[in-house]
Amino acid sequence: MLYPLSYEGRYIQAERASLPIRRHGDRRRHPFPYHPGVVVPSTVLVIDDDPVIVKLLQVNFEMEGYAVIAAENGMAGLTRAREDQPHLIILDVMMPGMNGLDVARALRSAGETKDIPIILLSAKAQASDVSMGLEVADDYITKPFDPLELLDRVAGLIDRSRQ
Repeated sequence: MLYPLSYEGRYIQAERASLPIRRHGDRRRHPFPYHPGVVVPSTVLVIDDDPVIVKLLQVNFEMEGYAVIAAENGMAGLTRAREDQPHLIILDVMMPGMNGLDVARALRSAGETKDIPIILLSAKAQASDVSMGLEVADDYITKPFDPLELLDRVAGLIDRSRQ
């Protein structure tokens, strides 16, 4: 079951501490330049055709301090990834038109998006599905999933990609 987190994340704590914070939307490419003492959220792109899943992920990520952008299908997701250069992409596998595996392959083959970590999110849980997904993505999580585990995996992949 998905639900908003019941604790206050780093972003909310920073707001309470009166640190200057840049909000999502003030940018185009690599939106948040480094400024000492400024809390800068990482950007997560959620590509999913289910608006309920998108909203639940958005609430969970924003409560933890991430900026969230969304796309409702594979083609829109490719465009958003190129334009916004998110720090990580969460990608549904089963979508009409261009499925998540095709989107991941396209992202990996494009120079400007090839290094963005991708987490595939799917109800397909057979070993063969997971294996195919991990050929094109950094992680594979099956639905239903624990939002705290997803947040941990997102944080780990973003940390690794920055190093």
